[in-house]
This record gives sequence, structure tokens and C-alpha cells, in this order.
Amino acid sequence: MSFKSNNIFVNLSIKNLKKSVEFFTALGFEFNQQFTDETTTCMIVNDNIFVMLLEENRFQEFTKKEIVDATKATEVLVAISAKSPEQVDEMVNKAIEAGGSHANEKQDHGFMYGWSFQDLDGHIWELIYMNEDFVD
Repeated sequence: MSFKSNNIFVNLSIKNLKKSVEFFTALGFEFNQQFTDETTTCMIVNDNIFVMLLEENRFQEFTKKEIVDATKATEVLVAISAKSPEQVDEMVNKAIEAGGSHANEKQDHGFMYGWSFQDLDGHIWELIYMNEDFVD
């Protein structure tokens, strides 16, 4: 029997919850207040994908390992799909305007278009558009 999950929860360590919520709100994300307190929030990506943003002290409660400083090392690349190349550009531009920074240059491979940014804590977010006309 294969394992199939209904939802995915990505957990990211952050320094300042208020600033992170402001940043991701500027990008158009919403938050589930049921899973939000003074150190943690649940960012809604879609009906089945969520990003738990946890301030460092709260995040540390879930691991015995040292927390990676995402401004110096990459612990994860969060890749999310977009509906068009224009939506990719729009999201990255909003991230830069909200205080994020560029992670990599745009990539256009014909069948796939992508661009990425770093959030306020240095986590890399990749926005990808896949042209279904090129998919078998």
C-alpha cells in the first residue's frame, strides 16, 4: 500500500512573525487564524498546502538540531506553481517591493518559466510556470 497524504505543511523558522505576516500578506497570501498565536501562523498556499511560520524559539521546540540561518545556508527550496509567466513575474516583483531579495535570475526553457526570491529570513521561494502544451 502506498502512502498518500491529503495535505502538506512546510515549517519554516522565522525571526519576526509580525514582519513575516506583513511580507507574505503583501504577496497576496492569507492566514488561518485558528493556527496562529504570538509566535506562529499558518499561511495558506491552497486548500491542501500550508506553510507554518514559526519564530525561532518556537521552531526549536520541534527539533534537536541547530536551526539553519537561511541567509547563509540553504535548508530548503520552496517551489510553487504559477498559472502564467506573468504571474511568476508579478509575485517576484511583489516580494522585492515588500522587502525580499532576488535569489536567482529568470529562467525560460520554453516549456518551463521560473524566477525566485528570498523572503525576509532568507528562505528561497521558486515560482514556476509549466506550459502544459509541452507536457506529454
